[in-house]
Amino acid sequence: MKNYKSLVALFALLTGASTMSSCQKTKVTEKDAIEYTYVKEGSEKATNGDFLLYNLEISTASDSVIYSTLTQPFPGYLMANDSITAQNGMDEIFLSLRIGDSITFEAPAKIVFSGNQPAPIKEDDVIKVKLGAYAVKTEAEMQAFYEEVMKKEQEKSAERAKALLVEEAKTIDAYVAEKGLTAQKTSNGLYYVIEKEGTGEATTPGTTMYVNYAGYLLDGTLFDTSFPEIAKANNMFSEERPYEPLPVNVGMGQVIPGWDEGLLLLKKGSKAKFIIPSPLAYGENGAGALIPANSILVFDVEVTDVQK
Repeated sequence: MKNYKSLVALFALLTGASTMSSCQKTKVTEKDAIEYTYVKEGSEKATNGDFLLYNLEISTASDSVIYSTLTQPFPGYLMANDSITAQNGMDEIFLSLRIGDSITFEAPAKIVFSGNQPAPIKEDDVIKVKLGAYAVKTEAEMQAFYEEVMKKEQEKSAERAKALLVEEAKTIDAYVAEKGLTAQKTSNGLYYVIEKEGTGEATTPGTTMYVNYAGYLLDGTLFDTSFPEIAKANNMFSEERPYEPLPVNVGMGQVIPGWDEGLLLLKKGSKAKFIIPSPLAYGENGAGALIPANSILVFDVEVTDVQK
């Protein structure tokens, strides 16, 4: 990443702040009375419309890191705008940032997080903040930088997905053997069992299929279903949602890749089981509270209708 070395150097300077001399400049914000110290003071202010890039670390009083931009693919940034009025002390600090500034301070969680502190942190807990501004980019430069970073992240994600497909195949093979399933595997890594052959023409991309389903984690935990009886049996039934076949425009990216590929193997009336490795499901992000990151998923599906 461009400027990464300067970013790390700046962060190292912040980390070593406690060893610096006592002549560092200290200021206090007008709002919230946050006392902050310049480990190093910059000089150049970003021009209105340009983007100021910064590195940020937030930790507890015992130095347990809550958040750090160094673990994120993209640094923190803000667009310079002299017309913005600070609403609180945190705004004052960020809006006054100059290139080369290295700042440290401590404040109650309710001030640092504006009352939205993550659990189990309490509003009066002391929070440590390290902040360093290290570069300025124009809007065009920022867009190019963003595209470069995202391209690299996609490449890294693709490599991780390849490794996961190999690793998770071992887990799925063991699951299939344990359950006594006769599963087939596609070249992309999807495992499937055709439990009932359907009728009609082969399914092609763009076909609309109506699908009843029940989705499980590999340990058997149900996370969603269109079958009301399965929902009731697993204490997940809701009067507020309809329990009916899901319409899917197959092969068009409307659903996870494992479904898109698997449904193309089915016809009207088909019943099947899909065992989907995480890169063909919800991958590293997971889906809500019920599907953790890198989850292998098992779906029982039934095609009730097909419309070309």
